[in-house]
Amino acid sequence: MPDILLYALIVLAVIVVILFAYAFTRPDTFHIRRSADIAAPAGRIFPLIANLKSMNTWSPFADPDPNIKISYSGPESGVGAAHAWVGNAKVGEGRIEITEVHAPDKVAMRLQIVKPMRADNRVEFTLQPNGNATNVTWQMSGKQPFLGKIVTLFIDCDKMVGREFDKGLANLKAIAEG
Repeated sequence: MPDILLYALIVLAVIVVILFAYAFTRPDTFHIRRSADIAAPAGRIFPLIANLKSMNTWSPFADPDPNIKISYSGPESGVGAAHAWVGNAKVGEGRIEITEVHAPDKVAMRLQIVKPMRADNRVEFTLQPNGNATNVTWQMSGKQPFLGKIVTLFIDCDKMVGREFDKGLANLKAIAEG
């Protein structure tokens, strides 16, 4: 019986080494991107993104915690506008700040997450005319540390976060078209 246990441990160690080796080959960065056409001019959509209080009316990321605590700082909108949040395990803790604005077609932000896992990412919204609509693209990119590479072996983060982006864009569409 001890030989079987030894072989099992050796097999487990080999599997772990293979997983770590494969994770090491994964990209050092990630990029998540979703788009939607909204039947409204960019001038109507832009303020819903460039003002973080307005953004929080359609962004789905605070939804899992009805008791989330959000504090705003800086100007009401535009460069320097920021908010920090502390929430339950599903929402975590972090801060987002608008770092770049080109009205009415681009808003870039720095997203710093403290919990559940540290991250420092770039979020960007672009608005492009598309006939009688505006194509709104929501994207996030950043460095992917080794732990993140391991996580992506088991969890499709693009699909998970992308689903939230799709939900947020649908909410933004409903507000902007309403």
